[in-house]
Formats: sequence, C-alpha cells, structure tokens
Amino acid sequence: MKTNRWDDHYARRAREENWLARSVYKLQEIDKKYKIIRKGEHILDLGCYPGSWSQYAIEKAGQQGLVAGIDLFRPERVVSANFIFLLADVFEVDIEWLFNELGPMDAVISDLAPKTTGVRSADAGHSLLLAKKAADISFSILKDGGRFVCKVFEGEDVRSLRSLISSHFKLVRLFRPKATRKRSSEVYIIGLDLIR
Repeated sequence: MKTNRWDDHYARRAREENWLARSVYKLQEIDKKYKIIRKGEHILDLGCYPGSWSQYAIEKAGQQGLVAGIDLFRPERVVSANFIFLLADVFEVDIEWLFNELGPMDAVISDLAPKTTGVRSADAGHSLLLAKKAADISFSILKDGGRFVCKVFEGEDVRSLRSLISSHFKLVRLFRPKATRKRSSEVYIIGLDLIR
C-alpha cells in the first residue's frame, strides 16, 4: 500500500481534533508565544483557504470577536456567525474599500503561498510578493498597536522585507514553528505593536 508522504503526525492530529489543515499548529504555536489573537478582537486572515487559521481565530476571538477571510477559494467548512468571507485576489483588492467594509483590525494573519514551481528562487520571489502585499494591507488596516503574522519562503530578499516591516512595528521577529515540514523553506515574520 502506498503511503501519503504528506500524512504526518500533524496531519493526523488535525483530523482527530477536527481542524481543517495541519497548518493550524503553526498559528497556534505563534499565538502561544506572541499573543497574536485575543478575545473580542477583529482578525483579518489573508489566504484563508482551507480554513484552519480562520477556525482557530474564531475560537480564540470568541463570540464578541470577528474574523474576516480573503481567498480565491471559499473555505466551505468554516461556518460561524462571526466569520465573513471575501472572495478576492489579494493583489487586486482595494485596501481603502477593504478598510471601509471591515473597519480597523486588531491583527492580520497571512498564510498566503504561491503555487510552487519547484524552482526555489522563483518560488521565493513569488512568496515575497505575497508577503509584501500582506504587509501593505496590514499597514493600512491595523489599529494602532496591532499585530501581524505572515509566511514567506526564505530567500535573499527576506532581510529587506523584515526591514520594511520593522519600520512599522515596534518589535519584529522571524519564527519557524515546529509544525513546519523539515524540507520547507517557509518562515514567519511577526510584527508586534504597529506604530501609527
């Protein structure tokens, strides 16, 4: 019988615990360490499909909170009164319109990833563009003191992205969660305490 190379401990655990994807454990670890999502807050989830990050944010923000997700694909299994889904391409979304629709947010979380080609430098370049767009959205939509998490594939330009994010947040960290696959080049940039 052929085994699924993606079916690891985290994938099995996610199924057992009714999370929509194993990536939830990355956000959970980041949140535990950096206190990204808090009760009653408004969270924007960029690249929300298949929905595990939104699931987690809905649970953490509670009934008084709000989670808005943006993606090219609707996370059909995320059903909650305090979840709003916007079908959109982050590169085409009008940030002013987004702000008017949602109001100021307490945190922006982004697990955006490009369709990978297998060419490491090209994939890193596409990932960087997505991360920069996520950062631009966060700079415009976050409340003063807001928090930001975004995935990016490691490459030579991550330093410049970190520098850009550092110019808007009091504290910036690079973090690689334990649930990240060993062969993956992904890392998360965390921005804490947005400066207006």
